[in-house]
Amino acid sequence: MERVTLIMDLFERPQTRLTLETVSRRTGLPRSTTHRILDQLVRLDWLHHTLTGYLLGPRALGLGGREIGHSTLRAAAAPQLLELAVRTRMVVHLAVLDGPEVYYLDKVGGRAAVDIPSRVGGREVAHCTGLGKAMLAWLSPEEIDARYEQVMERRTAHSICRLDALHRELGAVRRRNGLAIDRGECFPDIACVGLAVRGPDGPVAAISAVGEGGSAVERIAPLVVNAVRSVSEELFGGAQECDREVAEAVRRAPRHGQAMVVGGLR
Repeated sequence: MERVTLIMDLFERPQTRLTLETVSRRTGLPRSTTHRILDQLVRLDWLHHTLTGYLLGPRALGLGGREIGHSTLRAAAAPQLLELAVRTRMVVHLAVLDGPEVYYLDKVGGRAAVDIPSRVGGREVAHCTGLGKAMLAWLSPEEIDARYEQVMERRTAHSICRLDALHRELGAVRRRNGLAIDRGECFPDIACVGLAVRGPDGPVAAISAVGEGGSAVERIAPLVVNAVRSVSEELFGGAQECDREVAEAVRRAPRHGQAMVVGGLR
């Protein structure tokens, strides 16, 4: 138990990632002993093993680490959400993926937020939201199949309700380098643009900006991308993979309606 405690104490944050060599060096344990204990912790879901190292697993996160992780996300994203809401005059969301749903961590937008039927701590079906599609796009097809039945819940007349249609939509999101658009799929007369915050092992959260159904939300994509990039740098200490493809993502965004003026940009 002392050895296990030495190892687990090294994982100070949900995002902490350590190699076998690092764990062995910091604990002073032999490499073979360290590897054996780490392997046992992975099998019991206390840790998760990836190609780049070890990090906290679902069992450890379930003991309160999830809330610590959510607090870390909210703290990292708060300044960017506020700036994005001020510049776009739209409602801005931060959410994480939880099974087939999105879980809202934050919502910023002043008076306009009252008109959007979402709430902090609330949930929505992921396949009907820009937030959800932005994160689902970076999961494997097998993971998508495991989360959904062939026929899925329909929220509006525009909702995706079949698994094959969802796979096609997620393919379109990937071709836009992660930019997800929702036009009345979750709530009538509401449109949004979303982008995932991606860590070394996939999406950890997503940010979206929400406006009226006829809004040209794709026009504010550069601002959403900048917000996501800043959050990614705060969390992981480096630019997100898609940052160098911002121009391409915006270029590929579907055009709708008239251009809107946002933060001095048309």
